[in-house]
Amino acid sequence: MRRSVDHKEGRGKSAPLIRCAIYTRKSTEEGLDQEFNSLQAQRESAEAYVTSQKEAGWKLVPNRYDDGGFSGGNLDRPALRRLLDDVEARRVDCVLVYKVDRLSRSLLDFARLIDRFDQRSVTFVSVTQQFNTTSSLGRLTLNILLSFAQFEREIIGERTRDKMGAARRKGKWVGGTPVLGYDVDPAGGRLVVNEPEAQRVREIFRLFKTHRSLLKLVNQLEARRWTNKSWKSKSGVEHVGRPFTKPTLRNLLTNPIYGGKVEYRDTIYPGEHPAIISPALWETVNAEFGARQRKRSDAVRAKQNALLAGLLFCHSCNRPMIATYTAKRGRRFRYYVCQRARRNGWDSCPTKAVPAVLIEDSVVAQLGAALSSEETRRQLQVAEGDWQQFQQGDPAPLVGAVVENILYHGSTGAVTLTLGNRGGQP
Repeated sequence: MRRSVDHKEGRGKSAPLIRCAIYTRKSTEEGLDQEFNSLQAQRESAEAYVTSQKEAGWKLVPNRYDDGGFSGGNLDRPALRRLLDDVEARRVDCVLVYKVDRLSRSLLDFARLIDRFDQRSVTFVSVTQQFNTTSSLGRLTLNILLSFAQFEREIIGERTRDKMGAARRKGKWVGGTPVLGYDVDPAGGRLVVNEPEAQRVREIFRLFKTHRSLLKLVNQLEARRWTNKSWKSKSGVEHVGRPFTKPTLRNLLTNPIYGGKVEYRDTIYPGEHPAIISPALWETVNAEFGARQRKRSDAVRAKQNALLAGLLFCHSCNRPMIATYTAKRGRRFRYYVCQRARRNGWDSCPTKAVPAVLIEDSVVAQLGAALSSEETRRQLQVAEGDWQQFQQGDPAPLVGAVVENILYHGSTGAVTLTLGNRGGQP
C-alpha cells in the first residue's frame, strides 16, 4: 500500500524530504543467527524500494527497527515501541514494511497503529502490496487483508492447540517450565529422571504425609535450604530456583507428572515418562487436597467487610496484612495476618497476626481524635456526610476517604496512620 507523494517536475524545485523508517519482524528466533536471515531479507527489499523513490525525496533514517522473536498478535515489541516513539516525536514521515502482517496480525491493533500514523501525517507503505490508504477503497482493501491475516493467525493457534492436545493425550511432554525431579532430554524432548532431585521430591511427599501441613513443610524445606528447580533455557538464560511457598508446594504435590501421568483439560492420561513416586501415594495426597477443597467450598462464608482491607501493612516485612478468620464452635474470629507469614510460615515474620477487633478499634479511635478538629477536617476535605456516619458508628466511608495506609508494629503493638484526601473531593 502506498500514499502518493506529489512530485511536480520541471519547475526547478527539489522534492520535499521524506524520512523513511523500515520495520521488520519475525515471530520466532529460529534462523536469526544465520548470516542472512529473514529480518535482513525484509530490510533489503524495503531499502531497494526507498532507493527507487529517491527522486521523490525519500531518505532512509539511520535507526533500525528489527523485532526478532516477537509475535505479531500484540504490540509488546521493543523495536515497535521505539518506532512509535519516533513517530510521536515527528522524526519519521513514512513507515515501510515488507508485508502488512509484519506490522501486526491483529486487525484491531493495526487499526490503532494506522490511526496513530494518521495523527502525525505518517505514510504507511507495504513493499509487496500495492494500494493507497488515503482512499476509502484502499482502506477497505487494507481491512480485508488484515482480516485474513488475523484469520490465519487464529487458525495457526487452533492447529497448535490441537497438536498439543493430541500429544498430551498420548502422554507426551509438550514443553513448559521443567519441574523438580526431571530434566528435558535434549535429544528427544522427553522427561528423564534427575535422581538427586527425585530423592528430594520423594522426601517432600513423605514429609507431607507425616505432617499434613503445608506451612510446617514450607518451614522444614526452608531450614534445609531446598528450593524449586534451577534450570537453563535453550538460549542460555539461567533460572535460579526460588524458595518454596504454600502455592508452589501445593502445585508440586498435586502435579500428576510425579505419578507418571500428564493432565490435559482436567483429564489425567498415562505419561511416557517414568514416575518418581508411586501412583497410589499421589492418589492419596491428591485425595486429601480434594477433600480440603470440598470442605472449604461447602462451608458457608459470610461477607467479612474487613474495614482495613488494602490499607493495613506489616511494619516488619512491609507486606500487606490480609483479612481472614477462623471458626470455632459456631463462632467466627476475625484477624489480619501478614502476607509473608501466611505464605512462608509463622516463623518468617515477627508480627504474624493481630485480632481484627483490636486493631480496627485502635484505628477508629486514632481517626476520631485526629479529625475532632474542624480545621483538620477542612484541610483533608472530609465530607460532612462521612463525618456524621463516623460519629453514628459507621467508620467505613471515612476510613476509605482519608486513610492512605496503616502500619502495624507487631513487636510493640503500635499502630501508625497516614492520612490524606484519597477521594479527590472538591
